[in-house]
Amino acid sequence: MSDAEHRDNFIVDIIERDLARGRHDRVVTRFPPEPNGYPHIGHAKSICLNFSLAQRFGGRCHLRFDDTNPEKESMEYVEAMKRDIAWLGFDWGEHLYFASDYYEWLYDCAVALIEKGLAYVDSLDEATMREYRGTVTEPGRPSPHRDRSVEENLDLFRRMREGEFAEGAHVLRAKIDMSAANMKMRDPALYRIKKAHHYRRGDDWVIYPLYDFTHCLSDAKEQITHSICTLEFENNRDIYDWVLENLDLAPYESGTRPHQFEFARLNLSHTMMSKRKLLALVEQGVVTGWDDPRMPTISGMRRKGFTPASIRAFADMIGVAKNNSLVDLGKLEFCIREDLNDVAPRVMCVLNPIKVVIENYPEEQTETFDAPLFPADVGKPGSRDVTFSRELYIERDDFMKDPPKKYYRLSPGAEVRLRYAYIVKCEQVIENDAGEIVELRCSYDPDTKGGKSTRKVRGTIHWVSAHDAVDAEVRMYDRLFLAEQPSEQDEVNPASLTVLEGKLEAAAPSLEATHLQFERQGYFVHDPDGTADRPVFNLTVTLKDSWAKQTKASAPEPAKARPKPKPQEATARVVDPEDQAAADALRARHAGLDGDDALRLVREPRLAALFEAAAGAAPTHTAELAKWTVNEVAAATKEQSELAFDGPALAELVSLVADETISTRAAKSVLAELVEKGGSATAIVEAQGLDRMGDDALAKTIDEVLAQHPVEVERYRAGEKKLLGFLLGQVMRAAGGRADAKSTRQLLTKALG
Repeated sequence: MSDAEHRDNFIVDIIERDLARGRHDRVVTRFPPEPNGYPHIGHAKSICLNFSLAQRFGGRCHLRFDDTNPEKESMEYVEAMKRDIAWLGFDWGEHLYFASDYYEWLYDCAVALIEKGLAYVDSLDEATMREYRGTVTEPGRPSPHRDRSVEENLDLFRRMREGEFAEGAHVLRAKIDMSAANMKMRDPALYRIKKAHHYRRGDDWVIYPLYDFTHCLSDAKEQITHSICTLEFENNRDIYDWVLENLDLAPYESGTRPHQFEFARLNLSHTMMSKRKLLALVEQGVVTGWDDPRMPTISGMRRKGFTPASIRAFADMIGVAKNNSLVDLGKLEFCIREDLNDVAPRVMCVLNPIKVVIENYPEEQTETFDAPLFPADVGKPGSRDVTFSRELYIERDDFMKDPPKKYYRLSPGAEVRLRYAYIVKCEQVIENDAGEIVELRCSYDPDTKGGKSTRKVRGTIHWVSAHDAVDAEVRMYDRLFLAEQPSEQDEVNPASLTVLEGKLEAAAPSLEATHLQFERQGYFVHDPDGTADRPVFNLTVTLKDSWAKQTKASAPEPAKARPKPKPQEATARVVDPEDQAAADALRARHAGLDGDDALRLVREPRLAALFEAAAGAAPTHTAELAKWTVNEVAAATKEQSELAFDGPALAELVSLVADETISTRAAKSVLAELVEKGGSATAIVEAQGLDRMGDDALAKTIDEVLAQHPVEVERYRAGEKKLLGFLLGQVMRAAGGRADAKSTRQLLTKALG
């Protein structure tokens, strides 16, 4: 990330102070992973921090593999780490290091400590050594081998190196203080015997240094200035300093010795980041591999459709704190939605299809509709042709045989608009012998083509023509764990993956885009398992409701919009187990429901009842309904004991927004009247003139906007066609959200000549 995007934090303050005082004349950081697994989102936070700090201060960041545990490490993990760091956008240049390259030097450093009488070979077994260490309230006891002579220790250590002893027979320990308050300082182990093959050094070594000895010396050898670790290593800092203070490192270091600083690691809700647990998921076949899109690994997130920019933005959003806290997964999802909104073309895909036959449409006839690839507020040009034919597919959830009151999707005798096309009416329902609906027979109104009719209907649904629909496998991913803070024992979410056989509009596979937005569904990414004849798509993230821009008030804005505030240190939340169980049950009933929203609902029965009733009337908009309920409705009705409107009325309002019939701003105005008087959202929209602007009024608005931007108009006409997006956005804003994007683009292009 650039300097402008990088947030200040306490580590930035430390570095600036060190540079100002002349403690360092450069900044050198490092990212030191152990190659025993694939990097995950927790590593990404540290990667972004270390590399970005070096970039900000004109320094460098080393990539160093702390490979001192041969039984668990491999070159596969090294290559995965290098690949993922580069994918995130960072470059270590020539500064790639391995602790295993320092083995000879580290051994010499250990010998130097023995010669100073500051290290000894201990022959206690592990259990006895632990017993001798004492407790937090009782001092430890010295090992009976603590006072071995320097000569004996040197001899034993040499023989350990030569492989004379069995594993566990001896360890090399620092001689510090067995009564130290910090138990890490009670003669910590520095070397242990491991007769295991090393992926880089082969069988050259049978003793291996431990982290506390390797890490600080590697930092010193590489002249690291700021060694940044997570909080679990805070007590290890005393060992870090002790080792460096007691060794003469002048031949290896020209500047001030490095210092360790700690920050809070990433704890992400509904996510497990234990390498041991993740490895078990892979080995047990619970997931398909390290790059399974349900995994929190960077490779898994990449396959799910996350972008480098979204992960860097997330790392910047959550900031760098000194206290551990739980970060809601919704913040990560917010970042990817913000990124994909600007780059993912819109297409239609029916995920759970039911066949529709338009009986009064000619059998052999087809026609095409011009549909925008991006909404007007994105400001990008482009459209695709959508085929319309006698036989179509719609979502099974968009039809109900016996709908509740104020249900505004398709039902027997009811009408809906097919997005971009015609108004249709359900005339007949065809069922099989088991009573399952297999086909709908409908009629269409030819005078309602492209939404230009003055006729109004309350529901708009997406669809795909059976004439040229593309069969696609669609993998719907949910959170791997249902528990907000999963433990080692928690089972994975059985519904974390659902595979659907979808019907995709014909233009979609030919679009030169990695990501697509399936309208009313979410953002999806091409999976490498797909073929030209049968594409496979992975769900990256469900759609953020278009009206819920209020989240931007609480979430940090991109730097280009306004300067970001300094991050606030979050406080870990304690959730009542009964509330959590009720929230999990609510989420199980309503797919796509956010964990925080579910908790708020179960804690407020009045809101929960409203949401359940609304979800029954608009089952495809549960996530949007929940957001409206816990945010807008909760705020607007906090002084009311009884509501003037019901769940279906809220569902009607949310559907109008989701279908882009009205804007977010208009929806809030409608909600205010519903709260005060009740009634029908559609009726309020019509009474207040909040529905889509007619062509005559729109043309007048376009003329006014063009008159206000003569320079941009002249540049567009001179060949800068990209300005169409800018002018389109200006018109949409001037229209107060009432203009139809397609009509606006057509009229604006015509007016520009």
